[in-house]
Amino acid sequence: MKKQIALIPAYEPDQMLPALLCEIRAAGFEAVLVDDGSGSAYAGIFRECAGYAAVLTHTENKGKGRALKTGLEYINRHFDGGYTVVTLDADGQHRVADAQKVCETAREHPDSLILGSRKLNKRTPARSKFGNMITRLVYRLSTGLRVKDTQTGLRAFDSRLVPTFLEISGERYEYEMNVLLECARRKIPILETEIETIYYNNNAASHFDTLRDSCRVYREILKFSASSFAGFLVDYGLYSLFSFLTASWGSAGLWVSNIAARVVSASVNYLINRKLVFKSKKNAAKSALQYFLLAAAILAGNTLMLNFLAGNLGINRFAAKICTEILFFLVSWLIQRFLIFRGKDRDKSLQDALPSDDGQKR
Repeated sequence: MKKQIALIPAYEPDQMLPALLCEIRAAGFEAVLVDDGSGSAYAGIFRECAGYAAVLTHTENKGKGRALKTGLEYINRHFDGGYTVVTLDADGQHRVADAQKVCETAREHPDSLILGSRKLNKRTPARSKFGNMITRLVYRLSTGLRVKDTQTGLRAFDSRLVPTFLEISGERYEYEMNVLLECARRKIPILETEIETIYYNNNAASHFDTLRDSCRVYREILKFSASSFAGFLVDYGLYSLFSFLTASWGSAGLWVSNIAARVVSASVNYLINRKLVFKSKKNAAKSALQYFLLAAAILAGNTLMLNFLAGNLGINRFAAKICTEILFFLVSWLIQRFLIFRGKDRDKSLQDALPSDDGQKR
């Protein structure tokens, strides 16, 4: 049987951690523990853990993504041959029996990432339930794939995937979501194994800051939304002005107003998205050509729909404009994110991250 290695990132753990590691070792796992800058107050716990695991230390908190990659780098250097890695949270939310279960699935499917998926129930804290629902929806819209538990920290994979996971960007909460996104992009299968749902004290040990960390998790989508809103304000403002000036032109005035406003707003939106949202280093001429081809296609669809709503259905032309823009917003984001501004040269991947339910500070 392949060697099984348990990788645990920990920030300010409680006294449950040594007992967890003892159980992990008794089950036949090698263990690698990363102290992510917990400080001197927790040194005693990590000294006790050293009897059951290789303990790696960050002198300051660097985040779960960095802690996982520090552990993977150590495993990649010190373990030869084929092995299976399973990542667990440090707060006891994952049963060793479930870690064995996902490892077994990983051995059967060495080309896949295995997720230990929790079944949400009445005991699940509202914050965790809501966070999982949102990230599930974002992931589905971004990739077209359905994953039941995007937040789970219990994941298993074969040693052949370690180099790939080390290349993925993200230092804090965003890393685990980036892994899911990158698996989708590289066609790495994602399989789910149902595990027991455990929450201690309503998940009070979590260091997740709802406002601050949620902004970090969804920052790229938020930036894109802000950029699109700015473009919408320019577009709608000019559209309203041109509509007033061409009111006597009939349907021709509607077409002229929409096209003229869109040409200006598209130019503004392209510059904001390239420089600030996606931070693309892709050839400007190529991305500009792709962007304006997209803008032309959306403009055609936008204008046809606007004309249908306002001209055929008799909907107020200003209300019709708002409905049309909402419909084409998602289409535009998906094509820009995964085609026009996509590439390994991007400074950061989506975060699309990901609120996790562990005790790790990101």
